[in-house]
Amino acid sequence: MVTFLAGGTGTPKLLDGADRVFDPRATTVVANTGDDVELGGHLVCPDVDTVLFHGGGVLDTETWWGIEGDTTATHEELHHLADAAGLDSGPRYLPEDAQTAGRDIARWRRFSGVAEFMEIGDHDRAVHVTRTSLLDEGRSLTEVTRVLAGAFDLEIELLPMSDDPVATIVHTPEGPMHFQEYWVHRRADPEVLDVEFRGSESAEPTPAVLDALDAPVVVGPSNPVTSLGPMLAMDAFADALVSTPVVAVSPFVESEVFSGPAAELMAGVGRDPSTAGVADAYPFADAFVLDSDDGTDLDRPVVRTDTKMDGRDDAERVARAVERALEAVA
Repeated sequence: MVTFLAGGTGTPKLLDGADRVFDPRATTVVANTGDDVELGGHLVCPDVDTVLFHGGGVLDTETWWGIEGDTTATHEELHHLADAAGLDSGPRYLPEDAQTAGRDIARWRRFSGVAEFMEIGDHDRAVHVTRTSLLDEGRSLTEVTRVLAGAFDLEIELLPMSDDPVATIVHTPEGPMHFQEYWVHRRADPEVLDVEFRGSESAEPTPAVLDALDAPVVVGPSNPVTSLGPMLAMDAFADALVSTPVVAVSPFVESEVFSGPAAELMAGVGRDPSTAGVADAYPFADAFVLDSDDGTDLDRPVVRTDTKMDGRDDAERVARAVERALEAVA
């Protein structure tokens, strides 16, 4: 048994070859939900869906977002209608009182669907409509995710980190904004002053997640702040990691990040944007997998390999390094 913590693109890229090393039927993936948004009334779960689409063999692995070959007719028509009506595009937050009304799981991250600021494919949208409708029928996010995983024939078990709302809010000189506005719409342009995981003080990991954290845990090369931060902000989640073997793959080579806004976000929350900073952020990690060119001296066991992943063979190589690191701390 092994459990991967997933967010962004780092861990899904690792999963691309992990099935050659770890039995998928004995593998659980716990996905970040702090990035989720409600867009036009539909709950979009980007990190859950990347794993869902990857496991179903339909993920667009050029972008690591959405369904390969998907069309965008509805998205384009929404923008056409907004232009024709003279409606402003860009992120359109619902009014403050609407942010905490309706279904709890979407609190603090509700956006209008007018000229939607995230490109949602037509087939992708069908997943969000189905997810939201099942939630409205009374099922939990965990239950809904299992239904969708069955529809996509996943071999692994895929779990959301919680059935409670946690929203990743980036604080900037321009004011607070949801992570999706910061990253998708603004392309990480505003300076990061802090990052808040709104709702985490009352959120809890589900019993299924806590059971999964009893197994050895792999933290893939995901963003330590916005991919792992929402999980670690739940006390019970962080506590569980202390008592199980954990191996983390650094998303940095010393101070160079592979992709995404990890460096800016780590600096914004007061951590050194480097492998050393990742180690400081992960005191629960028992061992690390670092790139062969990363000479960072850590106080825990290290396995080195080429950690750049551009395909299944690369991912398998990193997964085998993870396996060796787990054996060292088992």
